[in-house]
Amino acid sequence: QVQLVESGGGLVQAGGSLRLSCTASGRTTSHYAMGWFRQAPGKEREFVAAVSWTGGRTHYRDSVKGRFTISRDNAKSTVYLQMNSPKPEDTAVYYCAADNVLTISIRYAYWGQGTQVTVSS
Repeated sequence: QVQLVESGGGLVQAGGSLRLSCTASGRTTSHYAMGWFRQAPGKEREFVAAVSWTGGRTHYRDSVKGRFTISRDNAKSTVYLQMNSPKPEDTAVYYCAADNVLTISIRYAYWGQGTQVTVSS
């Protein structure tokens, strides 16, 4: 089993920056793809970004390209989501996920509990 714990969420002004972290424990995730998803009130969970286990491949949803950066440190079993110039529409609960397949779909095997990000205008 893999346990994922997100941190770093909070209130940020539009145009500011915020970095989310997700630390894994249990079975090693160094060979797992990692993803970030988000869910706003009344909306379905959606893909934000994903990174391969080597860190060499990344995927982003169009609306965050150029503003968000996903990265990972396998030695620390941690994946990051650097959020620059966030917008009010980025407000959501952000979830970290892990799977042995790199995908932008929601079919990740392991999920964290989520961290709230609120962007004020």
